[in-house]
Amino acid sequence: MPALYLLDYGAGNVASLANSLKKLGHEFTWISSPDDFAKADKLIFPGVGAFKHAMDNLNQKGLLDPLREYLASGRPYFGICIGMQVLFAASMEHADTEGPVPGLSVIPCSIERFSTEGGKAVPHMGWNQAERLRPRESGDEIDIGEDLSYYFVHSYRATYDPDSPLNDWTYTTTQYGQEVFVSSVNQGNIFATQFHPEKSGPAGLRLLDSWVRAPINPPSASFIPRSRVSRPPNAKDGLAKRVIACMDVRTNDEGDLVVTKGDQYDVREKAGNSLTASAAGAVRNLGKPVSLAAKYFEAGADEICFLNITSFRSSPLLDQPMLSVVRAAANEIFVPMTIGGGIKDTVDPDGTPHTALEVAGAYFREGADKVSIGSEAVYNVEALLKDGKQTGKTGIEMISQAYGSQAVVVSIDPRRVYVDPETYDGPYKEELIRPTTGPEAGKAWWYQCTVSGGRESRPLSVVQLAKGVEQLGAGELLINSIDRDGTGKGFDLDLVNLIKNAVRIPVVASSGAGSEQHFVEVFNGTKAEAALAAGIFHRGEVGIGAVKDAMSKGSLNIRRI
Repeated sequence: MPALYLLDYGAGNVASLANSLKKLGHEFTWISSPDDFAKADKLIFPGVGAFKHAMDNLNQKGLLDPLREYLASGRPYFGICIGMQVLFAASMEHADTEGPVPGLSVIPCSIERFSTEGGKAVPHMGWNQAERLRPRESGDEIDIGEDLSYYFVHSYRATYDPDSPLNDWTYTTTQYGQEVFVSSVNQGNIFATQFHPEKSGPAGLRLLDSWVRAPINPPSASFIPRSRVSRPPNAKDGLAKRVIACMDVRTNDEGDLVVTKGDQYDVREKAGNSLTASAAGAVRNLGKPVSLAAKYFEAGADEICFLNITSFRSSPLLDQPMLSVVRAAANEIFVPMTIGGGIKDTVDPDGTPHTALEVAGAYFREGADKVSIGSEAVYNVEALLKDGKQTGKTGIEMISQAYGSQAVVVSIDPRRVYVDPETYDGPYKEELIRPTTGPEAGKAWWYQCTVSGGRESRPLSVVQLAKGVEQLGAGELLINSIDRDGTGKGFDLDLVNLIKNAVRIPVVASSGAGSEQHFVEVFNGTKAEAALAAGIFHRGEVGIGAVKDAMSKGSLNIRRI
């Protein structure tokens, strides 16, 4: 069997690729020194993160020159995300006064940031299609599929240009808004994707398997010129609306980690006819985190989210049960996974300090793709508004600098504050919601931010928080609604629209879903990129398949498996 090696440049979720290959039955070895490149018959370079951080780490580890030599040798190379972008001449990500950040210059073109023209969010995050630019040819062993969805998460891209040298490399293109970009490249021994096959469910696993099993062509077959093809933009981009299954995880009174869900953030059982005296008051147990995650993956969930709502016994890095949950779940699910709870600077009982970056890194190494920051983000924005400048030391800033903004989700827990619509002249008058129809017609309110799971209100509006965390570097917002949580009345469309109009990053709607139709309503009534639910899935009241069916009937883009 050819010797398959994986290159870990020192950041990002590489565990997911390793788990995917194990699932497919392929053996591999990690590159541990520059000398290992010579032992590899095939090489995969995965990565989520920032271009400059990747190039700096490759250089510091002495891996740049061996990687160049490997690419020139004609042996097969598969680059994923950053593993594709480093092949280019340069990137504008973290460019400074000296200009773009240099890459490997295998492909003589540059990586640039997505435009926000048309109001589209950046990062480009979610499931989109990879359209083959040329018909599949004899000897093409890569199973990219037709009309399938793959998972993307990136702010920078290679613009498709039929008249540039990049056209000779372009294997597939993808459209976001009216921008057409290169989603995979292929010439000779080199194949690379902007999307993440290891996070793209069955389609991604098939693609990985086909590349690993493909015969190794002789080096002389490399870099065969191709005729250039022009691909005009489609009328509509293929980005799918995401359905996310969320699990609130905490310890019960016996110390076991369980998935729970409450009404208005209260997760303890209420006394009632269906409960024994001993069960009343206990933490509501709706299942085990890993088994539920696997169930939702099989049902077609586009993402899985774990929110740790238990106070850590010591510190996030010593709270091994949650790290174990992430590690075990990553062996079972092959879609993106977010972990929240305790992502902040912390100190161990023995006095050892850990930064939020270290905490996030531990979860990324175990298989998480994104981390969610809650209360800490509120305090960060309060400090930002007070001082008027960024410190560069907040968790949001440090994590986004190292892993890219797409790795940082901020979870927002706002509550309505009702005011007199005729007399209110306070600081949030420009943010007031004033319904003209429905049961709330004639009322007015603004949304106040809270911390500690909604238990404490802060002097900060939801718009201030959303704009502040976007400035700090967050790449996605998870919008909870304390007023709608557990009601089954549907998502708070006013809240979602208020935030979508204030920021240019993706938004996930949460809280209030009671039926599959509520997902259709939030996607038709707002520009939210995703919608999340928890209790209705856990209790079996609504199935993910039923949600996807309703969305499809409503002419909404859904992931194609």
